[in-house]
Parts: sequence; C-alpha cells; structure tokens
Amino acid sequence: MNRTLFAAASAIALVALAACGDNQSAAPQGARAGGILAVGSSTVFPFASRVAENFARTSGGAAPRVESLGTGGGIQRFCEGVGPGTADIANASRPMKKSEFELCQKNGVTEIVEIKIGFDGIVIATARNGEAMNFRLQDLYLGLAKDVPGAGGAFVANPATTWNQVNPGLPAQRIQVYGPPPTSGTRDAFLELGMAPGAKLIPTLASIEDKDRFEALAHTLREDNAWIDSGENDNAIVQTLTRTPGSLGVFGFSFLEQNMDTVKAETIDGVAPSAATIADGSYPLARSLYIYVKKQHIGVTPGLKEFVTEFMSDAAAGRGGYLQDRGLVPLPADQLAAQRAVIAAMTPMASPQ
Repeated sequence: MNRTLFAAASAIALVALAACGDNQSAAPQGARAGGILAVGSSTVFPFASRVAENFARTSGGAAPRVESLGTGGGIQRFCEGVGPGTADIANASRPMKKSEFELCQKNGVTEIVEIKIGFDGIVIATARNGEAMNFRLQDLYLGLAKDVPGAGGAFVANPATTWNQVNPGLPAQRIQVYGPPPTSGTRDAFLELGMAPGAKLIPTLASIEDKDRFEALAHTLREDNAWIDSGENDNAIVQTLTRTPGSLGVFGFSFLEQNMDTVKAETIDGVAPSAATIADGSYPLARSLYIYVKKQHIGVTPGLKEFVTEFMSDAAAGRGGYLQDRGLVPLPADQLAAQRAVIAAMTPMASPQ
C-alpha cells in the first residue's frame, strides 16, 4: 500500500483504545476513558500509526488514536495538562525546546520521558522527470531566505527568481519550493540543519556576532511565493511536485522512500539522502526522531507503557523491523538498548538547555 492510501486508511481506522488494561478500578481519577492518544509530527505519524495497528492486533483492543498536528502543535497539546482530554504522547521530528518543557511544567506535566525512536533525513525533492540539482548548503539560504546580503553588505529583500541566479551551476529554474508550516518539526529542522549552516558559509552572515540577529536572518523564509507553506500533510507536497513541473518540495526521507516512483531527491554538497548517509551523519540534513511520554499517565491510561515498549521492540524499531520498511532509519544496537532502558525505568528527561 502506498503512503497516501496508508495515511488515509490510518486516519479512518485509528480509534481510541478500548479499556483493555488490567486493574482499571484502581486507576487514579485522571484515568482516560478513551485510551491512548498520540499527537504531533507528520513525519512520525506513519510510524506511530503502524505501531498502533500492530499493538491493536497483539493486544486484542482497538488501536491508539494518532493525530498529525505538527511537532509544535503536538507538543503544545501534550503540555496542556494531565488527565482526561490530554495527550499521552507527543510525536516529534526535533528535540523538545526549553520553552515547551517549561510550558509543560507550568501546566503540571512535570515528568516527561524522552525516547529517540530512530533517524530521518530532510530531503529537497522534485518530480522524477525533473532536472537534477546539486545544492550547496549556502544555496538553500541564498535561494530561500527572506533577506540576503546586497551591495555593500546591507541586507535586502531576496531578489533571486531562478536558481541559476543563486548559483550559476544550478539550472535556470524558477525558485518555487513547497514546504511545511511553522508548526512543523520538519520546518524547524530544515532551518537548523539547512538554512542556518548555509548562512554561516556566507562571510557577511558569519561575521554577525549578535545571535538573535543572525537567527532572525537565517531562519526567516521568503514570503513572496518562492517558499509556499503547504500544511502538515507531507503527502500533499509529494503530490504537488508531480502536478507542478520544476517545483521542489521539502519533507522527510521516509516519504521519499514511499514515493520513489514519482519523486526523487536532490543532493546536498554532493551527498544523496539514503539510510546509510542519514545513519552515519554524512548527509547534511539528517535528524533524530522522538516520542515524548507523559509519565503521570503510566498506570492511568491502559496499555500506555506496553505501547511504548512495542514502539521500540526489535520487531518495530530494530534493524529489519516493520518501521524500517516504512522508511525509519534504525538506531544502532547500543543506542536502541539505551532507549529501552529509559522505557523500562521511565526515566524523566532533564530540562533542555
């Protein structure tokens, strides 16, 4: 089944987990009647959905509900509080921010368990019949930043309309990139791994000592339709590329793997995204994926710890597991063992720095 059909089926099929845990009568007042709820990243969504389906088969109950809200939106909902109506898990395609952690603490979510589930890469893709492009990191900044250095070092509104104006080695192709919105962890990671490092390769930006000023310039994308926010549905971006010749899309490697018949990835600094280059870090836009678990719901939401354990099992997150078939790049064996130890002890994370 291709990813589009899979996501649609998941959206229809994923319903609240029936009360299948034991000792429900002893559950605290905050016990969830509707079962496990995981919210957040569109990149993690298909992985969490696949685990939910498998968990339902093995537990005999209905699948946990998984909602794709984007990393930022998912963590915000996760941090709303503890008890009925609040999420058990936040799916994230970037680490939790200090401000998000503090929001959780303020709202009584005082014990959060961070689990790294594997790796993914952010790809710059085009339709299969599109012209090949080999981007340098600085090309991403020069093509997509709202403001760029102009004459005399002053910053001006980005004047580039075609990629060869950014880099003569690129084709004379209109700059039109479809990507995720501000709530998306994929967008956050693209800014951190692509735009900011690319900006640092440009002397005018590298010389900026004011961290906030640099970040404002490196992290602000164009608003003139060269960059187009396309919602939290990465499948929609994939479909747009096939309908819009010459356009590019920014989304997770896992979606590329599921759509190789229609789209292809461009190289970054001569490196193509693959399971190997993402795992060893040689692909510049490689990242880690996470789930955040509300420890205060362990023993309250039936089956929550068992679901998280299934997520990191050999059958799911291990090398050759069913999540690798969906495009997840597995953790090395020692890292996987370390994450399982975190689950076994339900060790709360410290505040991000």
